[in-house]
Amino acid sequence: MTVMRKSSVVNFFVYVVSLLPFWVLYRLSDILYLVLYYITGYRKAVVYENLRNAFPEKSEAERKQIARRFYRFLPDLIVESIKMRSISAKEVKKRIRIYGMEELERHFAAGKGVIGVTAHYANWELGIHRLSLLTDHPVLIIYKPLHNKTVNTLYNSVRSRFGAIMVPMKQTLRKIVAYRKQPHISMFVADQTPGYRDADYFIRFLNQDTLVYTGVEKIARKTDFPVVFCHIDRLRRGYYCCTFRTLVENPAEIPEHGITDIHNRFTEDIIRQRPEWWLWSHRRWKRKPRT
Repeated sequence: MTVMRKSSVVNFFVYVVSLLPFWVLYRLSDILYLVLYYITGYRKAVVYENLRNAFPEKSEAERKQIARRFYRFLPDLIVESIKMRSISAKEVKKRIRIYGMEELERHFAAGKGVIGVTAHYANWELGIHRLSLLTDHPVLIIYKPLHNKTVNTLYNSVRSRFGAIMVPMKQTLRKIVAYRKQPHISMFVADQTPGYRDADYFIRFLNQDTLVYTGVEKIARKTDFPVVFCHIDRLRRGYYCCTFRTLVENPAEIPEHGITDIHNRFTEDIIRQRPEWWLWSHRRWKRKPRT
């Protein structure tokens, strides 16, 4: 079966499931929680190792509580991501409140592009739809292509439903330069795990030496566009808020690695406040400093 045909089959299945009302999807999520946490123990070893290393000051009971809350949230994230395939614009706006929009408008009014930064926190996927509906200016979503071409094609078709422009990571600079003369926002999910050939800068992040991408900093320096963090938080089941905050006004004034440090510290602070909404099943610390 060709990649295109596989994508069509998967896309049709996801579309049919996405038509279910939220209350049905959340009943499915309740069942999926039992499967992931109690039956299969999906990536439990990874989750508990990450939590032990990130929060050595917490008791085992506290870490177990965070893990359980994470596993309770993860199935909601899955069904909400499926819902993105058919959700209406009106429903998207209803489910994500916006704060700090004046930060984006201020930069756009000055004729500038914006380097947006977010993390694998709360529902960053639904945040793509909300951002696309927030402005008439171009919205570029910088992404790391998946090895599975079928899933990659499906993700991109869903994410771009409301006009988002999907940009593979290796094409980032070329694409942003193409839009440099008009206001726009380029959104990076900055807490991904890079390979050694893609990054060489380590920071202390959640008590661990962590290899991080420096792409946000490099693009900000080349364009002199401000860096704005998009903090998506969960209010209650199915409802979120997104707060925009400018972290760096003038990138040229920040010393080397300073921008990278700033947005990673901001991400870390968010995770420490409410750790259950971060993607703990992500193998974030696969790379170790080379001796």
